[in-house]
Amino acid sequence: MAGLVFKMTDKPDGDNDQDVLVDTRAKTERPPLYKVMLLNDDYTPMEFVVIVLERFFGMDQTQAFEIMLTVHKKGLAVVGVFSHEVAETKVAQVMDFARQHQHPLQCTMEKE
Repeated sequence: MAGLVFKMTDKPDGDNDQDVLVDTRAKTERPPLYKVMLLNDDYTPMEFVVIVLERFFGMDQTQAFEIMLTVHKKGLAVVGVFSHEVAETKVAQVMDFARQHQHPLQCTMEKE
């Protein structure tokens, strides 16, 4: 948004002129957000999905259980919306944790 500032200047001949100074500010845009999603599979135990939701997404047991059921019934669920860097980190953490425990759980992200 630009603002106008008026400045009075005294000239030696006695004339008072007004100068206009324009203050321009660059409009900053919010960075895009990304949805992090868990995908259902036929092998990962439901209890493990609840643990993932509690551990990596800060959900309490009730929230985690409800989201796990959504993943199970609908095939996927959005588990959070984050900046690109945070979403990317969450996906990597979940995928690493699942592999360490030998589960095929899939976690993806997409632009909101």
